[in-house]
Amino acid sequence: MKQNRRYALGYLLLLLLLAALLLLGIFAGSVALEPERVLAILLGREQDTPQAQILMRSRLPRVLASAILGGALSVAGFLLQTFFANPIAGPFVLGISSGAKLVVALVTIAALSRGIVLGSVAWIAAAFVGSMISMGFVLLIAGRVKSRSMLIICGVMIGYICSAITDFAVNFADDSNIVNLHNWSMGSFSGLSWANLRTMTPVIAVAMLCTLLLAKPMAAYQLGESYAANVGVRIKPFRVALILLSGLLSACVTAFAGPISFVGIAVPQLVKGLFRTAKPLVILPASFLGGAVFCLLCDMIARTVFAPTELSISSVTALLGAPVVIAVMLRRQRM
Repeated sequence: MKQNRRYALGYLLLLLLLAALLLLGIFAGSVALEPERVLAILLGREQDTPQAQILMRSRLPRVLASAILGGALSVAGFLLQTFFANPIAGPFVLGISSGAKLVVALVTIAALSRGIVLGSVAWIAAAFVGSMISMGFVLLIAGRVKSRSMLIICGVMIGYICSAITDFAVNFADDSNIVNLHNWSMGSFSGLSWANLRTMTPVIAVAMLCTLLLAKPMAAYQLGESYAANVGVRIKPFRVALILLSGLLSACVTAFAGPISFVGIAVPQLVKGLFRTAKPLVILPASFLGGAVFCLLCDMIARTVFAPTELSISSVTALLGAPVVIAVMLRRQRM
């Protein structure tokens, strides 16, 4: 009973924070919007003013996309932590986001050089291929090393290699649109549109539904492969499903916002601390809400603190997320 009360209060807190940050994200920015004017724009009473253009074409889709992508990235981190039984595993640390970034950059540059403009589906497909390639290298390394810390170090090295190749490709590409690609490669929620939202939302929704369906075998898997196998979990298909779902969620984020650091590690740990449980059925939706809250906060900081200059979103997520990772590592060291 006491635990159920904690779950209810935890979800209520996350929902209240999400609602508050959604509103702040809409109102705050280099151009402040009054609540009355925002309401008039949303009701269609004001359409052709500069404020209406800012809200409907830029700020509102950006805020919604930040929440959706932040939630997806956090869930991807939880899946990877479950798969590797490692609390600091995540898409960015393991180099999965960097692999997705590399393939998206190469495909985009090749397409632009031929006058082809890629759509959102092509970006997701390219990012998914890149994430799977990086995941393949990580799994190959995981089969050769027994140390969890060594696996993380190798993942970081893979990430650095992919990022270096991406930087070379972007810097030497000959196209005016590469400026936007460079900004994307640093991590940013800017420039996201309603068309992007219409593509990412159903993909992430389906991935989340599939993830929730795996909650029961995931809970068994957390107790060890042998236990999971004894209670009827088919280990190989289950592990493949975890890889594919975490790769797809990470790919969606990277395709639209570039690589974003520490969200996939820090948020699941914060959520576990808030709910005092690791039950997947509880933590999966909570991680999505927590990731949405975290990324909305970081994005608001990135675009308002030094407005009109905008910070890289990864700079802010690293500033807020890295201390959480350090705390987790120190706590495990004491155990």
